[in-house]
Amino acid sequence: MVTKALFGVALLLMGLVAAAHRTSAQVAASRSTTTDSAALQDRANFRLMLKTAVRRDIVEAAEAMPADKYGFAPTVGEFKNVRTFGGQVKHLAATNYILAAAALGQPAPLDAGDEAGPDSLITKAQVVAYLTGSFEALERAVDAIGDARVPVKSSPISPFQAGSATRLSLIAEALIHAFDHYGQMVEYLRMNGVVPPASRR
Repeated sequence: MVTKALFGVALLLMGLVAAAHRTSAQVAASRSTTTDSAALQDRANFRLMLKTAVRRDIVEAAEAMPADKYGFAPTVGEFKNVRTFGGQVKHLAATNYILAAAALGQPAPLDAGDEAGPDSLITKAQVVAYLTGSFEALERAVDAIGDARVPVKSSPISPFQAGSATRLSLIAEALIHAFDHYGQMVEYLRMNGVVPPASRR
């Protein structure tokens, strides 16, 4: 868990520092359709994080929980009104969709709701498919890093408001948020006797 926490902090710092340093570069890029080498490296870095850590660990964790445990929520201790395992996954995915849309200058999906995800998703298969699709949405946002032709907008669920939102900051926020909930998913898995796939490697 310490390693995951450190990874999240490092990710936050990388996203915010990169966003700060690239502000002037993005302004200059608005006069050109050419993607500079720094933006290409940012794309490669975020793709790597998604493929080798964030997406892989979270989707595997969602797949590892038995279908009949998707309604599980802890009851012993201070867990009043917490989300079920399925609710955790849907919330994580809905937030991915919302922030990815903002990073692409698009309105948030209507079915994302108030970060809770669609009520119509009931089965494990449906929830996992929704989660997988949300990471595909984030990957599309990553592919637009450095492309000044693709607009960026703020999101009401993000702290980056009033013109402070950048594509990098929104993507970094989504990945940090995802790993926050991954930590909770891990606890739910272990409470049900399931070792998280990432811990088996």
